[in-house]
Amino acid sequence: MSDSYLAKLNPAQRAAATFDGDSGQPAPPLLVIAGAGSGKTMTLAHRVAHLLINGADPRRILLMTFSRRAATELTRRVERITAQAMGTGYAAEALTWAGTFHGIGARVLRDHAQAIGLNPEFSIHDREDSADLMNLCRHGLGLSKTESRFPAKGTCLAIYSRVVNAEQPLAEVLRRHFPWVSGWEAELKRLFAAYVRAKQQQNVLDYDDLLLAWAQVMSDSAFAAHVGAAWDHVLIDEYQDTNRLQARILMALKPDGRGLTVVGDDAQSIYAFRAATVRNILDFPASFSPPADVVTLDRNYRSTAPILDAANSVIAQAKERFTKTLWTDRASAEKPRLVTLADEAEQARYVVTRVLEDRELGVPLKEQAVLFRASSHSGQLEVELTRRNVPFVKFGGLKFLDSAHVKDLLAMLRFAQNPRDRVAGFRVLTLIPGVGPVAAGRVLDALDLAPDPLTALQSVDPPPRSEADWPALVAALTARAGWPESIGLARAWYDPHLDRLHEDAEFRRADLAQLEQIAAGYPSRERFLTELTLDPPDATSGQAGVPLKDEDYLILSTIHSAKGQEWKSVFILNAVDGCIPSDLGTGTSEETEEERRLLYVAMTRARDRLTLGLPLRFYVTQQARNGDRHLYALRSRFIPKEALDRFEQEHWSSVPMAPGTARAAPAPIDVAARMREMWD
Repeated sequence: MSDSYLAKLNPAQRAAATFDGDSGQPAPPLLVIAGAGSGKTMTLAHRVAHLLINGADPRRILLMTFSRRAATELTRRVERITAQAMGTGYAAEALTWAGTFHGIGARVLRDHAQAIGLNPEFSIHDREDSADLMNLCRHGLGLSKTESRFPAKGTCLAIYSRVVNAEQPLAEVLRRHFPWVSGWEAELKRLFAAYVRAKQQQNVLDYDDLLLAWAQVMSDSAFAAHVGAAWDHVLIDEYQDTNRLQARILMALKPDGRGLTVVGDDAQSIYAFRAATVRNILDFPASFSPPADVVTLDRNYRSTAPILDAANSVIAQAKERFTKTLWTDRASAEKPRLVTLADEAEQARYVVTRVLEDRELGVPLKEQAVLFRASSHSGQLEVELTRRNVPFVKFGGLKFLDSAHVKDLLAMLRFAQNPRDRVAGFRVLTLIPGVGPVAAGRVLDALDLAPDPLTALQSVDPPPRSEADWPALVAALTARAGWPESIGLARAWYDPHLDRLHEDAEFRRADLAQLEQIAAGYPSRERFLTELTLDPPDATSGQAGVPLKDEDYLILSTIHSAKGQEWKSVFILNAVDGCIPSDLGTGTSEETEEERRLLYVAMTRARDRLTLGLPLRFYVTQQARNGDRHLYALRSRFIPKEALDRFEQEHWSSVPMAPGTARAAPAPIDVAARMREMWD
């Protein structure tokens, strides 16, 4: 049969696709190291198609990915390739075992339920259902009424999930990832035991159980051999993103590795926060005897040569990796740019200016992206984009101005500015422990009747059970402070409530510190609140809202959410120590290496133009007890002096606008009366 269906593949891709695929027996274990932009999906699809074309039974091929969309796309590509090779009259049988790890796990458990002690009619809880059940167990054990604050249901579920997926003892998980709740270890053990009993009593499996139960039954060698015999070929995509539980399942399915192919890139392993471990892909070859074969895809079809040179210089410093140097025939005279800026506000102005200039040169906003290490890093930029009426979509976390804690602080400012603003007042008052909707309404009613609401607030009787917190609120609202000192007072008042309301209070403090810094750039509280309100963010989901009125919009994304994507032009914010790498991501050597991989992933998203911002004067948020301060930033340690020749270095500053001229005030107009007259 003609192998013309392989014609589009380069030599390395072809070697991976055809690896011992026509010997009549499942091939030895194979690891495909697929560099960024190297055609990983196309190669994997051709490998599956090659197996089918050479006689493999599609019902005996297991293909596992990390999303249903990826599984669907791979399946469609396989069908197109096989149809091309076999002729138009060929009707390919469907790959009946293509899906996610969790989806395949659910099918395996249901198919074998009777043999492993499960009721085949079990239901599956999503994360929200699981958190609600965890909360019922918290209440049942009396843990919601402890003298000191017990972790919330979402935190409890996150701890449970980490223990399961990382296969680590609870004490270690608490020490490394949840140190603020380490004093509750004994109670958490009781809670998790009750949670497991409740699930079993209700014939329920949660998301993590789909892997946990599968791995546990695979620990029986006879059962593992029975399940593994169902497939001749097992192929895994994005293997660098697997956790220990998934690796254990895989090794139990094919202990000798025959028929096993895994595809991934150790340099793009960035999901340790989901319990993924880079060790799975690094240790894969040595897991078999003889070791697994390794094919490296290092030709990049995405980026220009200068961008790859810079990215290669970053990842080459990694302490442990599969050696590869990405290359391309896409020549360009434009090197990535390292742009030094005075501060984060200047960085925001620079990015928006360049984005709009590129748009005028024919690069749509959708072909441009701004990437950042943490969602809070885009706060200044979001305000500047809003001010200059540039539509944008944010991936990875809420829009900065839509976060609950940011809204709380803004409500405090609005209520102080206008104590007759019932919406702002209601939000602020109900932050006080013991103040519910009814009590808040009574206070607001009393203020409405007073000629001077702020003065009246000082004489209003505090609602029952709020006496301890009421004086601080009154003092914060009635303080005669200038601007921007008043936002500092509001932050100080809100700080203890932040600890009470949110498990991740320290992360949210960084957002509020950022908001205070942004506010300092406005001449008054009125101006600050007005400009933020003119064009408010309109979404509160992980993908923060595709604008309905604009067909073109700029992409803002965390680096984690940008993985697998590409754009013509990419800006990376805050390429300085403390952001990349994050201060919170350098506790261990392993964490620092993942931070390096994050920068590499961000850089390799760019096709034609790459810009890294280096704000010199960087606002550093310490814990509230130690205060906040400005520091002069240092360029990221991942871009050492020896690598600077790969970049074009630039200094940029905005031109200050000339002050406006004073104008005589017009005669007064009673616009309020005119508005009432419309309805009289």
